[in-house]
Amino acid sequence: MTQPVESWTPDLAGRNRVKYLALVEAIAAAVAAGDLKPGDRLPTHRDLAWRLGVNTSTITQAYREAARRHLVSGEVGRGTYVLADSAEAALFALKAPGPGEGGAAHVVDLSTNVPATDPEDTALADALAALLADGEAAALTAYHPPALLRRAAAAGAHWLAGRGLPVRPGDVVPCAGAQQGLLAVLLALAGPGETVLVEASTFPGMKALARQLRLKLHPLPMDGEGITPEGLEAACRQTASRVAVLVPVLQNPTAATMGPERRASVAEVAQRHGVTVVEDDVYGGLTDTPPLAALLPAHGVVVTGLAKVAAPGLRFGCIAGPPRLLEPVRAEVHATSWPASPLMLSVACRWIEDGTAARRQAWQRAEIAERRRLAERILGRTLAPAPHQWLAVSDDPADVAERARAVGVEVVPAPVFAVGRERPAAVRVSLTAARTRRDLAVGLERLAAVLAG
Repeated sequence: MTQPVESWTPDLAGRNRVKYLALVEAIAAAVAAGDLKPGDRLPTHRDLAWRLGVNTSTITQAYREAARRHLVSGEVGRGTYVLADSAEAALFALKAPGPGEGGAAHVVDLSTNVPATDPEDTALADALAALLADGEAAALTAYHPPALLRRAAAAGAHWLAGRGLPVRPGDVVPCAGAQQGLLAVLLALAGPGETVLVEASTFPGMKALARQLRLKLHPLPMDGEGITPEGLEAACRQTASRVAVLVPVLQNPTAATMGPERRASVAEVAQRHGVTVVEDDVYGGLTDTPPLAALLPAHGVVVTGLAKVAAPGLRFGCIAGPPRLLEPVRAEVHATSWPASPLMLSVACRWIEDGTAARRQAWQRAEIAERRRLAERILGRTLAPAPHQWLAVSDDPADVAERARAVGVEVVPAPVFAVGRERPAAVRVSLTAARTRRDLAVGLERLAAVLAG
């Protein structure tokens, strides 16, 4: 059906901001508020242009941008329809460089959490050459040999030991990256319709998994160290939930890290209520803080990988935990190790075994430190020692993100991460998304001007 235009369209008369972007944000806000629902048909380009008193080209631009953000879908002869709510998907649709406003030659992406790239690194080429020299080419395109899966489990155990979490290879299940690992764990440990506890601002991948698996998310209140023990206690009593998914180290998006006392208190509450803590530790290797699972030997499952510290496209991850919790995960081999490519497993194992992964991780930590110092100078703020920053803003976060994009820089507004009704006044900025420090400086200077204005 078609919703009344007046219920969701903005007044574009006299606006100084780019009009098509104002309309896109109005569509996004209407979808979030429920005024526009999945399947609703939007007016034709010509009809909406007439109603709003703008050129048809403005509506065309707006609908095209809304489609790029996965808000709507248009088909010739059928019209433009609202898609199912997936604001998180927009993070992966904001990468195409294009002209910005205000003299910006290109859009600087500060929106996605990917590691910085070292232009002088040759590790992948070296690893592939070594694999071919060893005569492993045929095995790399075959099904997984059992020996490779055992080797991958041992490599995962070695990687976690370096994180301060000693585990046996038998207590590790290889998988195709941390996101796929979380999917496998939640498939095994949480049934459809169950309530899963998460941080009030959680990473987009978790919200996507909840939709896919039909899970209910219950937000846990947060402060500067992540979730609070009191909030976890109250949620355990209120929901009787069996599972919590947390990022205790460099939490995404807030960059919060639990201190020793907070870790001990949260672990005590989880153990007392019998809650399984599924820990996303993908950023942990950028710190010296061990996983929370070290304090939860019977109630902790760790999911980690190399995406944020070594190479996002390698798609190597591992799941570790006590046999009681790992058994139902391991039973679903087609949801764990089977999707992992033998080629990627072989490269990842070699990198972990010969120290390449650790060296790339060390380089990443040093590069993040340099970029953080650069950001602190430009923004005039003290920032967390993290690849992503949670910047408080004085205006509506969506409006700040819109104004930033208008001058050629992408950031992510707080509603993309929000689980409950609270919408923090903040945007997330990735310091490692920009290709170079020079690009980062350009983007941060543009953002600083937006925040100051």
